[in-house]
Amino acid sequence: MKAAVIGIDLGCTNIKGVLLDDQGNILADVQKETNEKDEAQWKTSVAEMVHGLRKKADGKEIPVGLSAPGLAGKENNRIVLMPDRLPGLEEFIWTDFLGLQTFVINDAHAALMAEARFGAAKGFQNVVLLTLGTGVGGGLLIHGQLQQGLLQRAGHFGHVSLDADSHEADVTNMPASLENAIGDLTVNARSYGKYSSTYELVQAYKNGDPLATYVWLHSIKRLAIGLCSFINIISPELIVIGGGISRAGKDLFEPLKEFMEIFEWKTAGVRTPVVPATFSEFSGAIGAGGFALQKTSS
Repeated sequence: MKAAVIGIDLGCTNIKGVLLDDQGNILADVQKETNEKDEAQWKTSVAEMVHGLRKKADGKEIPVGLSAPGLAGKENNRIVLMPDRLPGLEEFIWTDFLGLQTFVINDAHAALMAEARFGAAKGFQNVVLLTLGTGVGGGLLIHGQLQQGLLQRAGHFGHVSLDADSHEADVTNMPASLENAIGDLTVNARSYGKYSSTYELVQAYKNGDPLATYVWLHSIKRLAIGLCSFINIISPELIVIGGGISRAGKDLFEPLKEFMEIFEWKTAGVRTPVVPATFSEFSGAIGAGGFALQKTSS
């Protein structure tokens, strides 16, 4: 297998890197902790990671894809907006720093690219992906192309409102957003202070706790309403669910299917498949690499 691209996922907790062939097979991987507030540390860590992976590709000059939180510039060469996190990331030109052609992409968009090029959405042309974690991110594939939009913010499905009259707004000032309905950042408030993580909530749900059952199923019901709304707007062939919360497995997907049976407009009796993502831990790095491959082959 011939090395084709390096993929880097720059997160606020960890930096992950992969060396991929053109079929998405991982030839090498590496991971380091991120010191988020130490700009010199995480930039140096990325550079060391890239050049270490390049050595494993016999020193060849191969492209780099880099995923990161925030909004990418329209040229996909930098992050232009990421307030309050990873100081020094905004407007930083990675190609100049690394000395290799580098394509920068939003982390949720990268997750979609991983699935579209190598995973659960391979072969599909019109796909919605949601990442369920601390918040809710997403990506949109139309006619086989990642949709980034005018300001590179397309696919932020977590910031749609489920109740316009709610007094609780998310980080974008959207009332009763999908992100607040199921994201890990609100689980303590949704459970009236009883649970500090979705993992704890799901474990209690599995054990039959009445409060956990109510909170978890109410959150999934709202997720189903959001997904059915996206189906009505986009009419995708497939919906992919990734992120840490998707690891709940059947405890997420089985009740989600039941709620979608109620709310989905099944034109001509056709249901939209909802499937778990193929990739988890290295999805951002794999997707960033896939994005760089697409950019250099188009």
